[in-house]
Amino acid sequence: MGLFGKKMKTEEPSKGLVNPFVVSISDDFVMIEHPERKTEMIRWDDIVEIWFINTDAGPVAPDIWLALIGRESSCLIPTSDCDGYDEVYDIVSKYEGFDFKNVVKSMSCTENERFFLWRKPGAEAILK
Repeated sequence: MGLFGKKMKTEEPSKGLVNPFVVSISDDFVMIEHPERKTEMIRWDDIVEIWFINTDAGPVAPDIWLALIGRESSCLIPTSDCDGYDEVYDIVSKYEGFDFKNVVKSMSCTENERFFLWRKPGAEAILK
């Protein structure tokens, strides 16, 4: 990948406001920072499950989150107005068995719901 130290901060074009989510991607991990939330980081090798978590909070707040879930850590990345999300999604969507049908279902859902996308082969479920 060769993305060590890559940090992205989003600017909302319609309002000229800086989105406070900062995504950092390296060969070893993905991390998201926000001034009002705890910093979250997960190593690529530690990802056990991937979900889309939809909320009814939009458009005032992010309404779809990419959840990278591990046994010891996790990372929630908003899918809209967040530089770095596309790069993370591009990486994880190449995992064998990634469920693109649930991606489509999530993108058309406006309710509070979770959509399973992937589980590491042989791993036990974390979220049920």
